[in-house]
Amino acid sequence: MKQGMALEIMLSGESVLLTGPAGAGKTFVLNQFIRLAKADGKHVSVTATTGLAATHLGGTTIHSWSGIGINDELHAGFADNMSKTRREIIEKTDVLVIDEISMLHDFRLDMVDQACRLVRKKDEPFGGIQVIMSGDFFQLPPINRGDSRAGGFVVNSNVWRELDPTICYLSEQHRQDDEELLDILNALRAGELRRHHAEKLLARVDVYPDDDEPITELHTVNIDVDRLNNAKLDTLEGDELIYTQSSTGSDSYVEALQRSVLAPASLRLKKGALVMAVKNSLDRKYANGSLGIVTGFEAGTEYPIVEFKNGKVVTMSPDTWELRDGDKKRASISQVPLRLAWAITVHKSQGMTLDAARIDLRRAFVEGMGYVALSRVKNLNSLYLTGINKMALQISEDAQNIDTILRDKAQRDQKRFGYLEAAIAKRQAGLTKLPAKKKSASGWVEKIAKMRETHPNAYMPWLKQQDTLLKEKFQNGASVKELSQLLGRHEGSIVLRLQKHFGEDISI
Repeated sequence: MKQGMALEIMLSGESVLLTGPAGAGKTFVLNQFIRLAKADGKHVSVTATTGLAATHLGGTTIHSWSGIGINDELHAGFADNMSKTRREIIEKTDVLVIDEISMLHDFRLDMVDQACRLVRKKDEPFGGIQVIMSGDFFQLPPINRGDSRAGGFVVNSNVWRELDPTICYLSEQHRQDDEELLDILNALRAGELRRHHAEKLLARVDVYPDDDEPITELHTVNIDVDRLNNAKLDTLEGDELIYTQSSTGSDSYVEALQRSVLAPASLRLKKGALVMAVKNSLDRKYANGSLGIVTGFEAGTEYPIVEFKNGKVVTMSPDTWELRDGDKKRASISQVPLRLAWAITVHKSQGMTLDAARIDLRRAFVEGMGYVALSRVKNLNSLYLTGINKMALQISEDAQNIDTILRDKAQRDQKRFGYLEAAIAKRQAGLTKLPAKKKSASGWVEKIAKMRETHPNAYMPWLKQQDTLLKEKFQNGASVKELSQLLGRHEGSIVLRLQKHFGEDISI
């Protein structure tokens, strides 16, 4: 299925599984859908199974959004004990996006379904919410630990059978440009890896680039990554500059977001450092995964100047990541969107396209890990292997069986939506316009002036001493109304500020 057809099916209101091989453009289509659905006035809750994947889309984890946390089943009185804020988010949601669905256990998808039915008081899948699941079952599977309930892929859940989602199986390849590498990856997916495939991979072991340029190494464990990056930076001469992130939101939400942001809280750089962009630039000068070298620092700001492998020279100013929960912004982090790139874990590389990579798969420990790593590069000539073990070439037998079923269903589902071809052509021709934003009934300046007659500090920046006074008085029992009068701000502003300091679920 082409991307345009998948997008129109999702926009038509269908619940969907968006799937396909690595590099097929799932995240691109998902972002397009989210943007258009929100422009159409829908409340879209963007989630993923891991914090890292959620950050790529500007969302939160499905466990947090639904309130199920890390539990293995819903406890008695689950809905009654849910916070008002969480309940309102679930009630308002029109569309629920769940990315990296391969990593979610079947029983947990059933728990999310239960939570939605209980809160929305509708006995239908997910309480009537349109659900968009995205992922590839050949990539990282759900992890079963000895001390918790075991489960399998979400296709085995009860709600999957009841929901019967439309399958949008993307078939076009937008990453690899090399038939040899594509042949190896497709053979891995089909469980038909032959001797000539293995020989081509082994021929890349201990091969080095002709120009001896530094390239990113992919490792399976964090300790190897940190050790290599720190050692490489320490060998460079010159002054070290440190960039420290700034953040908004309560500590718990900022900590959750930090675990998912690839840019470190404290970024150490020197001239000559190998770095990787960890966000897409709006002007397309670099992408998430683009490699470059720090060539200097801008006078005045001291922001790093990076020459990327695509030839672009960019001064890297801070960018922002947000943790969103439905329509609510829980936290944000601002940091220069770079990380040291001599090494990165296979897990954190998921979703990236790398210009080149040296990959160490000698310690691969789960099915699909080798497939994820090998599919990050565009061709065999940009792939350099340190070594590879047997597990790295293993693919889940369940994933292969599921894939056969999904492909067959995707073909049947596509025929049902043939009538959308006209809508696809219209959108591609640029004839489909986004809804115009409604103009404000009165001028913003006049609104603020009117508000400041009652609340003199309305929309003024919060000063440090005001924040200190707010927290002190609130902890000593002052009401929102008293704080509003004391600080000259609207009661709604007081509530938002308290939630920033003490969390969204604070009792006010």
